Amino acid sequence: MESLDPRVNRMKIGGFDGELHKEAMDQLGTYEVFLIPKDGKPLESVGPVHASDAEMAFVFAKEAFSRRFECVAMAVCPTASIFPSPVSEADISAYDLVTIPAETEGENRQYEVFHMNKRGKFHKHVGSVEAIGDIDALYKGKDEYGVDKPKNVWVVPTGDFHFNAEEDSDLWATLPEKKYRDAIFYKAGEKIQRYKESVNS
Repeated sequence: MESLDPRVNRMKIGGFDGELHKEAMDQLGTYEVFLIPKDGKPLESVGPVHASDAEMAFVFAKEAFSRRFECVAMAVCPTASIFPSPVSEADISAYDLVTIPAETEGENRQYEVFHMNKRGKFHKHVGSVEAIGDIDALYKGKDEYGVDKPKNVWVVPTGDFHFNAEEDSDLWATLPEKKYRDAIFYKAGEKIQRYKESVNS
């Protein structure tokens, strides 16, 4: 069958059947980016990047986010590794909307728990739990941190995160604050006042 598009025919793709099929894995994966904005602050989500692997995601994340936001550490994890709770309304806790029975068989592993306490805000890290699976991690998160009544909860296996190494902390070292970029740095008001005084005297 021939395509009605002459551009496709010029490509001489044999056996055109009306669809151009993509090979598997020809799309970049999605990774969620997390930052620690300042010492003593929790890890928080800031958005996604597309990358072929965690190492590349980290490079893209550094370029996309650490240039615009202050941070002292960064981590990325595959978006597919994030298991979210339902999103709650009003004063209802997202934990109360989890009704699937928790896993009862399997090995415990560590999960990181993130809360979104207000719609439109970032998910912030609240702690870790040992759990058999994703649903079990949500139930354990409720026991440990449910008093906050979050609007949404993420649980992520700790092993799925890619963090910057501690010895690489100088990645986040920046130049001193560039005050010369701000108009206030030039004290124009004072100069104008001095000029007025010199003219009037």
